[in-house]
Amino acid sequence: MKNMLTAISNALCRITGSNVGAQTVSEFLIGQSELVNLTSPAASALATTTKRQPPKPPPVNTKASEAELVTEQPTLLSDPGARAVVSSRAFADFTPKASFEIKKCDVHRLEEGPPGQAELTREQGLHYYRTMQTIRRMELKADQLYKQKIIRGFCHLYDGQEACAMGIEAAINPTDHVITAYRAHGYTYTRGVPVKQILAELTGRKGGIAKGKGGSMHMYAPNFYGGNGIVGAQVPLGAGIALACKYLGNNQVCVTLYGDGAANQGQIFEAYNMAALWKLPCIFICENNKYGMGTSVERSSASTDYYRRGDYIPGLRVDGMDVLSVREATKFAADHCRAGKGPILMELETYRYHGHSMSDPGVSYRTREEIQEVRSKSDPISMLKDRMLSNKMAAMEEFKEMDSEIRKEIEEAALFATSDPEPPLDALCDHIFHNDLPLEVRGTTPWSKLKSSS
Repeated sequence: MKNMLTAISNALCRITGSNVGAQTVSEFLIGQSELVNLTSPAASALATTTKRQPPKPPPVNTKASEAELVTEQPTLLSDPGARAVVSSRAFADFTPKASFEIKKCDVHRLEEGPPGQAELTREQGLHYYRTMQTIRRMELKADQLYKQKIIRGFCHLYDGQEACAMGIEAAINPTDHVITAYRAHGYTYTRGVPVKQILAELTGRKGGIAKGKGGSMHMYAPNFYGGNGIVGAQVPLGAGIALACKYLGNNQVCVTLYGDGAANQGQIFEAYNMAALWKLPCIFICENNKYGMGTSVERSSASTDYYRRGDYIPGLRVDGMDVLSVREATKFAADHCRAGKGPILMELETYRYHGHSMSDPGVSYRTREEIQEVRSKSDPISMLKDRMLSNKMAAMEEFKEMDSEIRKEIEEAALFATSDPEPPLDALCDHIFHNDLPLEVRGTTPWSKLKSSS
């Protein structure tokens, strides 16, 4: 009997890498129970269901430490359930919250600006990453569909500027209001519209967010007012929304966005004046992506300090490639407006990777090397991921898994956007009014009559 137990002990030791003959069977089992506890609280429950791969024979007369055995354990647990146990243990070791230094804002007519540090929780970081990566992948899919001539007409892509949309949304409430220009896909998504409805709108399908009749520049959602095709025209509208907020006394703000190309429009300065006179809760935001169509800001503007353009309105210049900088600056601006101090102006220094629109290759007025340098040094998604990895707030495997899920979501959305039917002709004039009785609409000729219903 003693010889048989010794043989069993020696065989088990060889399998686990323990010193052959150095342990009795009981000592061996005690050691293995301690190993299972070290590896995972739930590992003992998985032991009966987990299929182990045969390990490589250990070196003769070498005893592995418990720490080494724990390190090797993930390679032994080959099925997904076992990996989940190991992963859950590893995730518990992640840093739940970290503080980061952010670039100090330039200020105008303010005694102090937003803080120079920003806190980020693990959950926030993963959410920001997923949102920005989804916008990036969605825009790249739109590029592909446009080149296949499935998307037609105007199409202005947002890749490179994702930190602006995400940072703003992270700092305001869902009940606050947003209005922007025609580069609107990112804001449509952050305001809660699913990817498949955005892509279906781009392809002109019935399931689009505007029933396939708005296209790239005219998408809407609750408390999101587009998507406006006329350069700068959304700025007075944003001031009007802010006037409604003040009139109703609901403590809400309106984020009014425009680009550096629209910054010299006269109607913008008229909106500044009225907002300052009436102390409207309006956050004017200039997304300065360095080029208005194909013209650099230095060639189009006598002063490129867009955050000072409000003169009598306080201003901030913000790193628009850093989602945390945008978030903190927008929080600061929203608090300023809610305190009854009137409007505030923000300039977000950002960069677009694509041309102005899909008809612009984007390399006739700037070099490919310039674009690549921004991608390599200032990409908003890479910056956030590197911060989280270097502070042990996430694992590379999590990001890879998230990327895979996002790619799948985008492909499914693209399938919907290319298979959903187009809106019928008799729906052409529907929704002219928000809530009204059906009415007759004249067509292109006096005898061509169409119906409109809400």
